[in-house]
Amino acid sequence: MRAVLAWKETIRDQCIYDLAFKPDGSQLIIAAGLRVLVYDVADGTIIQPLKGHKDTVYCVAYAKDGKRFASGSADKSIIIWTSKLEVGFTVSSHPLCPGPSRCHNDSIQCVAYNPVTHQLASCSSGDFGLWSPEQKSVNKHKVSSKITCCGWTNDGQYLALGMMNGVVSIRNKNGEEKVKIERPGGSSSPIWSIVWNPSKLREERELAAGTFSRFYCVLGCQDGTIACYQLIFSTVHGLYKDRYAYRDSMTDVIVQHLITEQKVRIKCRELVKKIAIYRNRLAIQLPERIVIYELYSDDSSDMHYRIKERICRKFECNLLVACSQHIILCQEKRLQSLSFTSVKEKEWVMESLIRYIKVIGGSPGREGLLVGLKNGAILKIFVDNPFPITLLKLSTSVRCLDMSASRSKLAVVDEHNTLLVYDIVSKELLFQEPNANSVAWNTQCEDMLCFSGNGYLNIKASNFPVHQQKMQGFMVGYNGSKIFCLHVYCNVIRGGSAPMYQYLERKMYKEAYQIACLGVTDSDWRDLATDALEGLDFDTAKKAFIRIRDLRYLELINSIEERKKRGESDNELFLADVYAYQGKFHEAAQLYKRSGHQHRALSMYTDLRQFEYAKDFVGATDPKSSRILMTKQADWARSSKEPRAAAEMYLSAGEHLKAIDLIGEHGWEDMLIDIARKLDKAERELLAKCALHFKRLKHHGYASETYSKMGDLQALVQLHVETCHWEEAFSLVEKHPQFKNHVFVPYAQWLAEHDRFEEAQKAFHKAGRQNEAVKVLEQLTHNAVVENRFNDAGYYYWMLSMQCMDIARDQRDEMLKKFERFQHLAELYHVYRSIQRYTDEPFSSHMPETLFNICRFLLNNLAKDVPPGISKVNTLYALAKQSRRLGAYKLARYSYEKLQELHVPSRFQDSVELGSLNIRSKPFHDSEGMMCYRCSTNNPLLNSQGSVCINCRQPFIYSASSYEVLPLVQFYLEEGVGDEEAVSLIDLEVPPADRRDAQLQTLRMNEGLDDAEEDPFTAKMSFEQGGSTFVPVKVGRPALRSMSRRDVLIKRWPRPLNWEYFRSLLPDVSITMCPTCFKMFHSEDYELLVLQHNCCPYCRRPIDEQN
Repeated sequence: MRAVLAWKETIRDQCIYDLAFKPDGSQLIIAAGLRVLVYDVADGTIIQPLKGHKDTVYCVAYAKDGKRFASGSADKSIIIWTSKLEVGFTVSSHPLCPGPSRCHNDSIQCVAYNPVTHQLASCSSGDFGLWSPEQKSVNKHKVSSKITCCGWTNDGQYLALGMMNGVVSIRNKNGEEKVKIERPGGSSSPIWSIVWNPSKLREERELAAGTFSRFYCVLGCQDGTIACYQLIFSTVHGLYKDRYAYRDSMTDVIVQHLITEQKVRIKCRELVKKIAIYRNRLAIQLPERIVIYELYSDDSSDMHYRIKERICRKFECNLLVACSQHIILCQEKRLQSLSFTSVKEKEWVMESLIRYIKVIGGSPGREGLLVGLKNGAILKIFVDNPFPITLLKLSTSVRCLDMSASRSKLAVVDEHNTLLVYDIVSKELLFQEPNANSVAWNTQCEDMLCFSGNGYLNIKASNFPVHQQKMQGFMVGYNGSKIFCLHVYCNVIRGGSAPMYQYLERKMYKEAYQIACLGVTDSDWRDLATDALEGLDFDTAKKAFIRIRDLRYLELINSIEERKKRGESDNELFLADVYAYQGKFHEAAQLYKRSGHQHRALSMYTDLRQFEYAKDFVGATDPKSSRILMTKQADWARSSKEPRAAAEMYLSAGEHLKAIDLIGEHGWEDMLIDIARKLDKAERELLAKCALHFKRLKHHGYASETYSKMGDLQALVQLHVETCHWEEAFSLVEKHPQFKNHVFVPYAQWLAEHDRFEEAQKAFHKAGRQNEAVKVLEQLTHNAVVENRFNDAGYYYWMLSMQCMDIARDQRDEMLKKFERFQHLAELYHVYRSIQRYTDEPFSSHMPETLFNICRFLLNNLAKDVPPGISKVNTLYALAKQSRRLGAYKLARYSYEKLQELHVPSRFQDSVELGSLNIRSKPFHDSEGMMCYRCSTNNPLLNSQGSVCINCRQPFIYSASSYEVLPLVQFYLEEGVGDEEAVSLIDLEVPPADRRDAQLQTLRMNEGLDDAEEDPFTAKMSFEQGGSTFVPVKVGRPALRSMSRRDVLIKRWPRPLNWEYFRSLLPDVSITMCPTCFKMFHSEDYELLVLQHNCCPYCRRPIDEQN
């Protein structure tokens, strides 16, 4: 370390009492006389003298954050100055200051800012105070002696006071004394300066006579002299490839990865004298020992070092070199090789002083050293060989040297700053360059080196001229495109572009590519790729474009390579393509013309919309090319948003299809119909395109005219269907029945979409598409159930059943099962509608007896799986209410008990609980049962076996309105009797021989027995009592002949279903059957419902519709 005077200034007739640096080291404040002087540290110019004190300024101090500083004076006041050199406030004028015009009763001796809280401590002869603008109170404390100096700890917890009587008082932040140190000398040995130890790791005490900041030391003297010295430290560093190690803060070593910019700090806690780095080894020389470090791993990016060995000896050396297993010490003429265990293995004594030494690599334990001597000798030494090898002998001293990557060339810088490059084998001087102070070969390229000197960086490649650029410092390494330069710190400079351009000038593309691989910018890669492409070196150009990921040029190169594989070899044509890609269009056109590819030039000009150039290039002698050019110009007009002009150009060029598309896109119907009418009917493609645009533009008449001109009947039918012109479609179908399905299927779908389902079904029937009709009805049925439209659900299920019956002629078994299931569901939903209205609406139009019958019918016919939407709770609730009202108390109690087992809605909960209690006060029996008209058995109101008699198993026949049991018995025909014969026999209606007068009403006790004996049907109704199976009533021809046509109802189901026959046992009860759905009603109920709805209440058949 050495000190150099930076600047000096003398203030006359003034004494320098105190000075302080700004924390960033840029400014210096000085207490001189009545003023505070602010200096620029760099050049010693005074920034501003500050006036504010009325007496001599004794002390100054800067806050740690650099935002303010304080000055204390003999006028017993303290001024707080801002960083803008303005008065913040005067402590004597602080609102909390106890004195009317001063802070202390004596002159201010010293001030100090707390480094953490920025609390200001001010000390005088008799007391000290702690000041803070944020605090509402000021702490002042008396002392027994004059305070001469003070200082805070780094953490701001304690304040040390040095006094005139030799006492050191340590106080906390509140001013309370914690420790008192009394020196033996007492008042004869006052404390003039006091400084806390800045680090726990340092044991020595420091007493400063001046002040220090970074690399400057400033002294203030009693005679008014201010001297600023700059401290210069010698550079201690080492470099190996991209790892740079240097000394920091005199006791630390920082290892920096120059590429990744990672840094690691090694704290040695002693003066670092020398540093050497090689591969994974780092050697640091300290005053009493040498410490060898190694990397944790072989990873090139690893920056973690650990201690490998310590050589606890003191060495004196000029240079230190590290190898894999040795360290090399250089002291004047002597070289010593020591192992890591401090064993001296080799020693070489040179004939002259050693000026330069460098490790040039080698296997571990056998590394080679390159040594340059003052007498000009250059030696190569292997650490395992005691005999040096002389490479060259110069006439002047060696300053710097390096060897090429292949060990075939040697670069030397002599004491005259001349760079000399030799061939090691032949000892021939290859070239020399002046103004060099350092040199380095490129570790990856044999023909490249760089040297520095005279403020320039010089790069030389092969035998090209030297490329220069301004640079301060010394060359210490050259790896790839990275040049390592030492100027204060090691910097990385990019230097690969200039040699590459030198190779490009001589069209040496492959060599230029090798230089670029060392590392250049994207723009350099593009220049290399472009030059190589123009030089038709496609391999180099392809590699360069891959580097910059230019897919456009890569596609061009690939296409040229494919063409060359196919046998093309016209380089002018290839170069023309390259010029076209580069935008050199006229040059490309000339090359195209010269190579006989005029059409390529035409395509190029038209793609560029340069039609004038294209016309000049083509001329007026080629009609085909003129048409192509016209088409291209129309394309351009179309893309330029001039569609009408483009359409006219297309028509002129004969491109009718493009013209029609363009006109149709813009909806110009007048132009389009003119074209369609001018076209011949044989041009079907063009006419079809016109018709398609007319359809899109919703011009049905023009489209119909065009299709008629073409004679395309199928397209015409499709047009009528798509535009919903059904009458025209039907008239066309009448003339051409083969298009029946093309019309009626879409028509049916259209009807279904418009909620005209019956018409849709008819249309589906006409088209023969029964499955589609079923699917539509199934979806409608599902929607009706989900929306609680149970009356519609029953109607849709009935329609589904009838549809299935129609399909059953082809798919009998499956469709018949669906027919029966849909018939069953239709009846369930039809009756549940009345229950749903009773439970959800405030009023009901049904009589209690009707609701009672409906509930019993529904419960008797519900299977284990209740259909969706039907609530068993609602049914039981309605049945319980009506049963109690009609006196069926047993059935009511049963209903309430069943409700207790189910989840009852909250709106029914109170009513159900109250009804359950009330019904227990009633008799446990029903008022009446349900009689079977076949066996006269009285059946319970609810039957677990369903709607059949518990005795004879005969199914009950219900009225479809009141759901009372009708006096009907179903009978079957004996084998051999057909439906037509049965109807003819019934229609004969032969009266009995002793038939009485119909007008005479008589009552006889044995009338039933006589009738049974006389009526063959009554005899057929007999069955075996107690049987578990149902025995149907089968009748033959005599029984049929004895029946009256008025007493027989026939369900004339279409095939494949059989007809069903029913005999009324009470002829006086009038029963009506709907001829469509075959549901049976009491005649009066049916007539009333038909008058109300104008249709059948079940199948909704209008009364005026023919059956």
